Amino acid sequence: MRLAILSTIIVLSLSVQSARLWHVKTKQISPVILVPGDGGSQIEAKINKSSVVHYICEKVSNDYFSLWLNMELLVPVVIDCFIDNLKLNYDNVTRTTSNQLGVDIRIPGWGDPLVVEYIDPSKASPGSYFSDIGNMLVNDLGYVRNLSLRGAPYDFRKGPNENEEFFAKLKTLVEETYAINNNTPVTLLAHSMGGPMTLIMLQRQSQKWKDKFINSFITLSAVWAGSVKAVKVFAIGDNLGAYFLRESVLRNEQITSPSLGWLLPSKLFWKETEILIQSDLKNYTLNNLQQYFIDIGVPDAWEFRKDNEKYQLDFTAPSVEVHCLYGSKVQTVEKLYYKPGTAIDGYPQLVFGDGDGTVNIRSLEACAHWQKSQKQKIYYQGFPGIDHTNILKNHDILAYIKTVLKV
Repeated sequence: MRLAILSTIIVLSLSVQSARLWHVKTKQISPVILVPGDGGSQIEAKINKSSVVHYICEKVSNDYFSLWLNMELLVPVVIDCFIDNLKLNYDNVTRTTSNQLGVDIRIPGWGDPLVVEYIDPSKASPGSYFSDIGNMLVNDLGYVRNLSLRGAPYDFRKGPNENEEFFAKLKTLVEETYAINNNTPVTLLAHSMGGPMTLIMLQRQSQKWKDKFINSFITLSAVWAGSVKAVKVFAIGDNLGAYFLRESVLRNEQITSPSLGWLLPSKLFWKETEILIQSDLKNYTLNNLQQYFIDIGVPDAWEFRKDNEKYQLDFTAPSVEVHCLYGSKVQTVEKLYYKPGTAIDGYPQLVFGDGDGTVNIRSLEACAHWQKSQKQKIYYQGFPGIDHTNILKNHDILAYIKTVLKV
């Protein structure tokens, strides 16, 4: 016990010294907290199962192992084990989810930027996430990981209603990062679903708190108002951009995630009569989307939406300086079309419109609506041809972030 206390004192002493050096070197550049989107956090699992979906699947692990993103688990047959360990079970009475029986899940590395810079712990290229931004901040601007550069991972499978602990921890992380950086206001840098997740935390704080602790809020490809792609994933799944993965296989896990229901198109930015799914027998809009999910055999999708829609409909401005950056002019799903003779639970044709390949342009640009409701400046800019994930690596985006932080 004494050794542990001594170790903590030494670490804190070194942190204070590092903080002083950081501020001498950088003249009080705002520390940064990286907030990931859907799929942007590492997930570890420990299992003790009485049965498995395939004989090659392990029933027991002696310790926690990397579940997401572990490329070794995404090969044929083994992927069935991966999906069974990662998917959730929904209880529509308690309105909450639970892990599979015998599966213990944890999100490692709170506060550590490396767990969101690389979602594959091996740091293999396919698992690179915030790494280009992190390396730019460290190499070009002198940031120090775990001091002036932090990370805020969370269980991205779950919606806001089951992430209350994250919102409380993020607030505390902001305050802690502010303190160890000589009381310097913090910049929150969020990608995709991390944008609205961070927004919820900011909406809950007093203006006095935000004026003291927040420098600015930089968002990349934020899903402010949902996306039609969420409908597509419930219908046929998504291969995550990897040609060797099958949409239908991954769908078995994806449709169990309440966060996907939260990311369905918002009533604030889609008309309730706008056709999202078209067929020769019936058309579906937000008004009868519940029936569509029943028709394709995923009724929980609508329950997920009901549980989390209040967070989407509260689009109150964050009342901090915002830099809202997003891709545009990339083909993005805006409608599902079932050709005559195609069963409603079959494979639809995808009709495309403007967006970043994942999020529709109206959702990406929704941040512009805050200009009329807050005094703090709102900067928003589309970058033609940049897709939802490449925005994290694009040179123009990196240059923009660097300019904001050097001011």
